[in-house]
Amino acid sequence: PPGSPPLSALSQVLRLERNRRTGVVFPLQKLARYLAPGVDTTRFGLFQPGLDALQRAEAFFRSGRHHVIDYVSSAVRMDHAPPPVLPEVCFIGRSNVGKSSLIRALFSLSPEVEVRVSKTPGHTKKMNFFKVGKYFTLVDMPGYGYRAPQDFVEMVEAYLQERRNLKRTFLLVDGVVGLQKTDHIAVEMLEDFGLPYVMVLTKIDRASRGLLLKNVLEIQEFVKEKTQGCFPQLFLVSSLEFSGVHLLRCFVAHVTGNLPTVEAS
Repeated sequence: PPGSPPLSALSQVLRLERNRRTGVVFPLQKLARYLAPGVDTTRFGLFQPGLDALQRAEAFFRSGRHHVIDYVSSAVRMDHAPPPVLPEVCFIGRSNVGKSSLIRALFSLSPEVEVRVSKTPGHTKKMNFFKVGKYFTLVDMPGYGYRAPQDFVEMVEAYLQERRNLKRTFLLVDGVVGLQKTDHIAVEMLEDFGLPYVMVLTKIDRASRGLLLKNVLEIQEFVKEKTQGCFPQLFLVSSLEFSGVHLLRCFVAHVTGNLPTVEAS
């Protein structure tokens, strides 16, 4: 659509030459090429949908007359949250990890959807609910760590424990700095509650290839050794260059039960 950034649509990505196309759609696989021989790469391609699935997923993120994508409401407490009718995914992460920017990138094909991106970290003090037609809801959670609201923990813990339509939690980690102490606290919380979650590395355009590889391997090792509920494949994204955004849209559509034929272990 006019007004949406370049590469936000799959059709634009498909015009790129093959190597760049892989880099945008499967950034982790492109990175895997630079690994030392003998490194096990099975965890790099557990979720590897074909073009058909990627296109079907994209359609959910493109609003139309019969498919309305809308910011529904904000809630400070669970009793203010919209009724838990649709399958839901939530995005959590440290205050300046680029959460709202990623959600904006996911919805970039529907520019009328208003995702507030704040200049000051820690500005998202509420849970923001976005309804994607009659298919699923996406929730932008308040950032934790630096400048987190006082009642943050209560709000987020209550949400994670009580929200029975929650299908997957996306835990965003800064691709430049890797796992921080506050991220470990979030991981512990998700593990304690026995919730399935996924780790998403953001801002990959800001990290050198060497640094990114180091962070990816360290986090992958951590996930393998120390977690039970985390999906073994990391997702790498750049909200600026749209790397990994198409794959993430597909994974969201998949975990909310909207792409029944796509396999992911």
